[in-house]
Amino acid sequence: MNFKTQIKSLLIFISFFSSSILFAQNDSIGHQKPRMNISAFLDVFYVNDFNHPQGTKRQPFLFNHNRHNEFNLNLGFVKLGLEHSKYRGNLALHTGTYSNDNYLAEPGLLKNIFEANVGLSLNKKNNLWIDAGVFASHIGFESAISADNWTMTRSILAENSPYFLSGVKFTFNPNDKWTISGLIINGWQRIQRLQGNSLPSFGTQINFRPNEKVTINWSTFIGTDDPDTKRRMRYFNNLYGQFQLTEKFGLIAGFDIGAQQRTKNSSSYDFWLSPVIIGQFAINKTWKTAIRAEYYQDRTGIIIPTSTPKGFNTTGLSLNLDYSPTQNIICRLEGRWLNSKDQIFETKTTRTDNNLIIATSIVIRFSETIKK
Repeated sequence: MNFKTQIKSLLIFISFFSSSILFAQNDSIGHQKPRMNISAFLDVFYVNDFNHPQGTKRQPFLFNHNRHNEFNLNLGFVKLGLEHSKYRGNLALHTGTYSNDNYLAEPGLLKNIFEANVGLSLNKKNNLWIDAGVFASHIGFESAISADNWTMTRSILAENSPYFLSGVKFTFNPNDKWTISGLIINGWQRIQRLQGNSLPSFGTQINFRPNEKVTINWSTFIGTDDPDTKRRMRYFNNLYGQFQLTEKFGLIAGFDIGAQQRTKNSSSYDFWLSPVIIGQFAINKTWKTAIRAEYYQDRTGIIIPTSTPKGFNTTGLSLNLDYSPTQNIICRLEGRWLNSKDQIFETKTTRTDNNLIIATSIVIRFSETIKK
C-alpha cells in the first residue's frame, strides 16, 4: 500500500467515525442521548543519562522518555470518544517518541493510531460488551498515559509488555466488584498481524475491586510472536494489587512471569520474570512523592536480547516527586538507578553495569464532555 492510499484510507476511516458520531447523536436508542467526549494530552520531557550514550536514544529496552540530553515530546494525542448505554467508540491519533519507539512493526499511518475501537452491548443489563479495533492493553498497572501512573518513567516490567493490542475483546461485569474479559488479538503489541503467522493470540483478565481502596488484577497472554515456520508458543501472566492503605499512602505490588518454547514443538521453555513494588505518599493536595523498587530477569533474551553470560538481570530503584497546581497539569522530577550483573547499559564508548538518570516532564491534559 503506497503513501497516498494510506492517507486516503485514514481519511475515509476518520470520516466514517465522525459520521457515526453525528448519526449517533441524533438517535434515541433506549431514549438516551449519547455523550461525546473530546480530550487531549501532552507529555513534554527532558532526561539526562549519566552514561552519556551515543546519539540521543538512551537504552534499547526502554520505550518511554527514551532520549538523552534533549527536550522532546514523549506522547501527544487528541481523542474523540462516544458513550451510550448500548454502544461506544473511541478514536485517538498520536505522535511523539513513544509512537516512534513502540510502533516500529506497524506500516505507514498505523503508527499514528493510539486508539480506534467500537463497542456494543450484548444484553439488556448492559454488563456484557464486545469491543473491536485497537485498544489499550489489558496487561499491567502502568499505561502509556504517564499522568495515570505513580512514577514518571515506566517500570521495566511495563516497558516490556504490551501497551496496546488489536483485535476483539469481550467484557462481562457480573456486579460492581468484578470485571472479566476475554480477548482474541493479532499478537504481542501488534496492530497488524505478523506476516507469516496464521495463529491468533488470546488473552484474559480478571479484575476484583471489593472497595475503592483495593484492586486485584490477573491478566494473561497466550500466543506466538513468530511466523508459522518457527512458531514458539508464549505464555505470560501479570498479577498485581493496588492498595490505598491510608488517606495519604498507597501501595502497588506487581509480578510478571512468562515462558516461551525454545524451538517449535519443543517441550523445553525459557522463562522471564519481574517483581515490582511502588509506594506513593501524598504530601498535600499539590505535592506527591513515590519510590519504586524493581527487578527484571531475562537470562536467555526472550524479551530483552543481550549477548552477556547472565543475560538481562537487572535491579532498579527510582524516586519520584510530583507537583500538580491544577488537576490538568503535573510537573514531575525523577531519579532512577539501574544495576545489572553484566555490562549491558550503553555508554558513549563502551558498556557498563550501572545506569543513572535524572528525568523531568510537564504533562497537561484536557477533557470536555458534550451532551445534546
